[in-house]
This record gives sequence, C-alpha cells and structure tokens, in this order.
Amino acid sequence: MPISPAAVTTMLACARIGAVHSVVFAGFSAEALSARIADAGAKIVVTADQGIRAGKRIDLKKTVDDALAQCPDVKKVLIMRRTGAKIPIKEGRDVYLDTELEKQPEWCEPAVLDSEDPLFMLYTSGSTGKPKGIVHSQAGYLLYAALTHQLVFDIKPGDVFGCVADVGWITGHTYAVYGPLCNGVTSVLFESVPTYPDPGRYWETVQRLKMNQFYGAPTAIRTLIKFGDEWPKKYEMSSLRTLGSVGEPINHEAWEWYHDVVGKGRCSLVDTWWQTETGGIMIAPGPADPGAEVKPAIAQRPFLGQEPVLMDGKGNAMKDARNADGALCLARAWPGIARTIHGDHQRYVDTYFKQYPGFYFTGDGAHVFADGYFAITGRMDDVINVSGHRLGTAEIEDVLDEHHDVAESAVVPFPHAIKGEGIFAFVDIKDECEDRHEEIIASLKQTVKSSIASYAVPDYFLVTPSGGLPKTRSGKIMRRLLRKIAANQGNDLGDISTLADPSVVDAILEQFRKKIGRVETGK
Repeated sequence: MPISPAAVTTMLACARIGAVHSVVFAGFSAEALSARIADAGAKIVVTADQGIRAGKRIDLKKTVDDALAQCPDVKKVLIMRRTGAKIPIKEGRDVYLDTELEKQPEWCEPAVLDSEDPLFMLYTSGSTGKPKGIVHSQAGYLLYAALTHQLVFDIKPGDVFGCVADVGWITGHTYAVYGPLCNGVTSVLFESVPTYPDPGRYWETVQRLKMNQFYGAPTAIRTLIKFGDEWPKKYEMSSLRTLGSVGEPINHEAWEWYHDVVGKGRCSLVDTWWQTETGGIMIAPGPADPGAEVKPAIAQRPFLGQEPVLMDGKGNAMKDARNADGALCLARAWPGIARTIHGDHQRYVDTYFKQYPGFYFTGDGAHVFADGYFAITGRMDDVINVSGHRLGTAEIEDVLDEHHDVAESAVVPFPHAIKGEGIFAFVDIKDECEDRHEEIIASLKQTVKSSIASYAVPDYFLVTPSGGLPKTRSGKIMRRLLRKIAANQGNDLGDISTLADPSVVDAILEQFRKKIGRVETGK
C-alpha cells in the first residue's frame, strides 16, 4: 500500500481483531511479494489501485495480480482507491475497501489476546538471500515501542512527531505507527521523496505542520547536503526540538550539517542504533542526565536496561571494554525482542544465539571509547580481509564521506588472488566538482592512507554518474549490485525492481566499462 492513513488503519484493524499483519514495502517486485505472501500463508491482501511517488504513478494492483498468480491460497484482495485509476477486477476475489467498509458496523469488539501472541511479522534480508519473517509479540513490542519513543525523543503532550520512513519497514512500524499513537501524539506520514518537488520538501513539511521531532536517514541527509544550505534556511523550523537519525551510522559531515543547518544548533540530535529484530531503539544519546555530553556521529549510550557487550576474535566477552573493537552482542533480554522467525525457529536460534551462546548476536561490529560510549562500525559481514588485515567497509566509507567534495560513497570487496580481497570504492562527488575528479580521487587516496592505513586505500575508485548510488525506495544503498559490478559480474545483477531508479545501475555500468573495463583480480 502507499504510505497513507489507510495503511495505518489497516495495521491497527488487524491488531484489533487479532489477525497477524505483514506489511510489504510497496517498491518490491511481484516475485518478492509472492514469496512473502506464500511464506506467511496469507489469505487476504490489502493494496491500492495505484501509488504516487515523486509525481509518478505506480501500478500496485498490477504487482499484486502478478504476485497472486503464484499464490492460489489468497481468497480476498481489498483495494484502496488512491488515484481512482481503472484497474482489472477479478470477480469473487477483488473488492474495494471503501465499499466494504460501508457495510460494516461502527463498533468492532477488540480481540482478547495473550501477551505473547504474535502482533505482526516483518520480512528482513537474510545472509542466505531468503528473507526472514521476523515475528514480534503483542505486549512486549508495544511496550518497548512506546517507552523508547517517549524517552529517546523527549515526547511531550501535544507533540507532532515526524518519522519519514515507509511503514513497510520496522522504523515506520515502531516510530510512525505504534510508538507515537500509543503515546497519544500526532504522527506525520510522508508519502513523497525528500527532493520532490524540490530539495526543500522535508523542511516545508516541518514548517507547515509545526513538527517537534524529525526522524530521518543519513542517506537522505547526505543527498540534501548536495543542494546547499539555502533550502533548510528558507523555512521557519523553530518548532523542532529533536532531530533523529536512523538506518545506518551517520558520518560527521552529515551530523554537523543536520545539527547546525537544519537544527540551527539548538536541537538535540539522537543518532539511534537498532534493528528489525530488536523492535525499538537499543543505543542512543538519550535518555541521559541533563548536561551529559553528546558526541557527534556515534550512537553513544545503551537504552535503559540494555547491556551491550563486545566479543573478541575468540568469542569471549570483553567485560567493561574500553578503547576496543569487537562483535556487538546483547547480554539481556528486553520486551521488544523478536520472538522467532516465522516457520523456522531453528534459523532464529542459529542466526542470533548460536555464535555466542548466552548472548544475542546483532551481526554488527562496534567500538567502545574510553568513556564507555558506543560507535557502530558496520555489519560484521561487511568486512574486507586484505592481506590478513580486517577492514570494515563502513570505516573506509566514513573517511571518504568526510571529504568536503564527496556527497556519499559505498565500499565493497572484490576477489583478489593475492590479497584475498581487494577494495572497490564507488564515490558520488558533488555536482560543482565535476571537472576535478582525478584531483579528488588522489586526495581521497591520501586521506584513507593517513586516516586508516595504506592497505585500506581502495584499489579502484569509480565516480558515479549523475544519479549517484543505486538505492532502494527506502534510501538504502543496494551494495549487492555494487559487489557484482566490482567482481566483473555486471551482466548478472538479478532483480533490480526494488530500486528507486533502476536507470542508475545502467549509468554506473556504462561508466565502469568506459573508465575501468575490467577489475584485475591479481591472477
């Protein structure tokens, strides 16, 4: 469904009658949707005639029809009228949502459920490529969603909370739907993109709706930096008290621009770390004692009751670690923890609890500073092993992103017969630097060498054409595609239908063939 009040009321209606909902991001292909419907065993699908994104119409019902060709167990399709477009209707299966609602009584008795009954499941990527249906419980999830929302964002009665994430992702579930509504504040739904109809769209929305909190992704912030300071300065945003960052570690340049230009230095900025599986925020600057130091671009402190622990290379817990790096695990259970993977509890146990018995393994690496603050260094599976040296891709990206001429970067490994793995950097350089690419790349090499080490300098740099890096509609960089390109497998990229702009991939491939041709693997 599109991001809309109807999507939220559908989720809440399912919760009221005790039906488990599984929201599927509207940008997924028919094949991806079909796999999720089949795995969930869904009997009813709710969709819309079309969606609208950045002025373009998206044929959602057609995607559903194509998906259901492989899902014979679906009995009903409920259709929200978004654009009023004429669409095919399958007699006996497809009905319009508004027409059906007119036949229903005004009151629906809520179902009485056990606290551990499932509330919803949400599919997230797995290391095997098969999506995992993460299951969250009724009471524990809602409690944790409400508590983290209230305390991390300093929620007060009457607030207008703006989480610009899609409700098809866990951020939209927890901080656009369940958390804000449980706390009784207004929640803003954002259907568009941050650059449509112009790069001031976020800030115009803040001004018009007098939002008190704004919760967005570093990718979007880095994109908006490219368009200059004039867009946020154009709008009156004195209503803002708290800014939030979610989805990936935020680099220093983006943090400072967000804090200084958007928040004008007076708003608290909470860099939050959490996962689909955790249900809510685990590490963030707040809640904290008044006057406690906030360090830019790191998640900082465990939330109330949390006990994050670093594991060393031998699998041992580093108690009270300081100035140390390791695998980030959690030593205590919490209300919002996912209860299982739908249909495969053993996979749940193997994925999160087997590697470090007695601990929940997050899959992320972290650094603990001398003061006990935490910084997330990236996925443990996003580690490059160069001649025996282990490097987190996020570590290299952070250095590249700090360069004043770089808008964004993505670092991926490629197979190397001598070094084990080589390093390939895709770099989105700011528009005004178009005639200085070689000079900037030379500067980036020197910066990485001086900031990390000579072995961390990428073997290859590719400046991406206009359009930047390939991203999903939720703003995440599709690194799988970049790894394929770097490994000379650009002719076998697989499904790219979930990208916000699939043409970006063609442009990168053309640039790759023109500038590099073929990556040498050291053979």
